[in-house]
Amino acid sequence: MKRLGYIALALLAVSCGEETNYDAQGTFEATEVVVSAEASGRILNLDVEEGMPVEKGDIVGTIDTMQLHLQRKQLVAQREALLGSRPDIKKQAAGLREQIATQRSELARVENMLRDGAATTKQRDDLTASITLLESQLDATLSTLNNNTATINSNAEALDAQIAALEDRIAKCHIVAPASGTVLVKYAEEGEIAAMGKPLFKVANLDNIYLRAYFTSDQLADIELGDEVTVTADYGDDERFDYKGRISWISSESEFTPKTIQTKESRANLVYAVKIAVENDGRLKIGMAGEVVL
Repeated sequence: MKRLGYIALALLAVSCGEETNYDAQGTFEATEVVVSAEASGRILNLDVEEGMPVEKGDIVGTIDTMQLHLQRKQLVAQREALLGSRPDIKKQAAGLREQIATQRSELARVENMLRDGAATTKQRDDLTASITLLESQLDATLSTLNNNTATINSNAEALDAQIAALEDRIAKCHIVAPASGTVLVKYAEEGEIAAMGKPLFKVANLDNIYLRAYFTSDQLADIELGDEVTVTADYGDDERFDYKGRISWISSESEFTPKTIQTKESRANLVYAVKIAVENDGRLKIGMAGEVVL
């Protein structure tokens, strides 16, 4: 509504035939970021105040993480117990391997005796069959043990994923400034209960501010992205200051005033929003009126 008001004001001035020494009007704005809670719980601390500067990545508050830490501790204990139950394949297969080695040594001895006529073919065949049976038992045992180990490892990986998810939730309990700037509004206080998505504070970079002004369609031919223009800030009481501005964005869509009217006359009042970047010397404020001279 505020934006429409400025458009209407500019068009009214033109329609009344008033002399103006500017090409467009608008208001100063900044990119505002509302920081919301990413976790639920009691706010243990929120160290921001309105007007306070913050840097990107600063941890400015904490939401209670006790229950999450306890859940993580429980999952870690489950994981350790699960991994501790993995079978020792080498030890459990050692007995069968030793029996097979013993039987093979006995088979070699019997074959030597058979060449000398001191043993029978049946003795050799019995040993061969025994070795084959033991090897089958070893293969079956190794397969069972490997399957059990794979199942345990898979369950441990599932627990790892749950632990990682909890650690992510714990990390999100730290309230972090997403951008450098100045705190505009503080919505919550220490001790309050935060719900996921609840706004905590709003921050904006006031060093790089821009004027959102509106140009008529016939003025667009005179402006391009990157053009330098003169921006005049109106501080009231005839106090005005000029700034260098640079056109950083031109809307690709037109706007009507008012938007609900679709008459032939209203189409003549076609305007386009334009952002003009201005370096703030500390005096420019969000919502302040400004004018543009091409």
